[in-house]
Amino acid sequence: MTESKTLLTPSRRNFVKTSGIITAAATTLTARSMNVHAAENNTIQVALVGCGGRGTGAASNALSVPEGNLKLVAMADVFENKMSASYNQLEQSFKDKMDVPPERRFIAFDGYKQAMDCLKPGDIVVLSTPPAFRWVMFKYAIERGLNVFMEKPVTVDAPTSKRMLELGELSVKKNLKVGVGLMCRHCETREELYKRIKDGAIGEILMLRAYRMAGPTGSAATGPKPKDMTELMYQINRFHGFLWASGGGYSDFLIHNIDECCWMKDDWPVEAKGSGGRHYRGDTVDQNFDNYSVEYTFGDGTKLFLNGRTQPGCHNEFASFVHGSKAAATISAAAHTPAKCKIYKGQKYTPSEITWEFPADEKNPYQLEWNHLVSAIREDKPYNEVKRGVMASAVTSMGRMAAHTGQVVTFDDFMDCEHEFAPGIESFTFDSDAPVKADADGKYPVPQPGLITEREYA
Repeated sequence: MTESKTLLTPSRRNFVKTSGIITAAATTLTARSMNVHAAENNTIQVALVGCGGRGTGAASNALSVPEGNLKLVAMADVFENKMSASYNQLEQSFKDKMDVPPERRFIAFDGYKQAMDCLKPGDIVVLSTPPAFRWVMFKYAIERGLNVFMEKPVTVDAPTSKRMLELGELSVKKNLKVGVGLMCRHCETREELYKRIKDGAIGEILMLRAYRMAGPTGSAATGPKPKDMTELMYQINRFHGFLWASGGGYSDFLIHNIDECCWMKDDWPVEAKGSGGRHYRGDTVDQNFDNYSVEYTFGDGTKLFLNGRTQPGCHNEFASFVHGSKAAATISAAAHTPAKCKIYKGQKYTPSEITWEFPADEKNPYQLEWNHLVSAIREDKPYNEVKRGVMASAVTSMGRMAAHTGQVVTFDDFMDCEHEFAPGIESFTFDSDAPVKADADGKYPVPQPGLITEREYA
């Protein structure tokens, strides 16, 4: 997808500094690897790292690319049951595109290396583990000269955001094609709405609104640790419940609404302030708030109001809207797809006020993002979504930090925060300690707005 110059700007000031990690990775740059892409008639091999629901879905999309000539040849996870379920599901649907014998199914923390070692330069690795592991695995993919599809969010804190930006620059230098799972950016309906907004159809954007309000989602509401599971494996298994692993429900679920609004605005917010709280918790022990309300401010003063909630029995809404000086529009009406984009005469969202809407037959953006990635690989076209993915992830984290600390947080404030949620994650094994520990009652540290203000939890 085409990215505007504004959306490619990582900050209001230059915050990227050289690190030893990237310097080490840069030693793999060679003349041979500067033009890594698959020849048109060659099979592109795929390795799946992270075999949960989203990873299995991504692999399914990869194997469904029209005339893509892709084959899954390796898989890796730390949970055997997840890998088995993923393998069986994919084997049933894509038997002729599967070549993953038991010896290429790796259950290990370093299984990502073994899976990538089954590939050749120019092949594709799918990175769909909890996002805490993203930078570690992306670094190795770059060293191996592999094209990458990585799920969102790509970072959950400032130190890893800086790291990923540097790795992204290195992947561009190596001509690697990298897709990030913000699939709404590949939605043809939203793209048409974006063009119309840029052409002045709604006038100057004055305000945006976004909502993801539902019952408990994913593993965000997490009960006590089972006795037969180690602390680390429990937290990885219930990753939405732990900020170090996923950025919590806020980052993993609200990022799409935030990103599609930033796309329509053609900019990134510079500041956030917010609130939230925990209610009716029962025996849940996770680190999440049950509701979030965040006001994002763009450089020109425009506001994005975001509301997230995961409480049963309440009003549900999953949509994003934009208000302009002449008219208003629906960015998404009910979940990610179909978007059902519309433009209205004024500010009333009623059928009689509709002046434009996209035809009902919308293509699936989950599939389109894979079609676009494979096309770029086949045709050796520039294609790298890392910088945009990091910015979307960091802006999302900025709002989360504002709600968790009770402070007004600027983008630079967030990027200057030294709290790395999972230091040493590159060395994790099955015997490693978990990044957060439960107290005597089996509960984990939670944000305390106004009491803990320099970081999100103690």
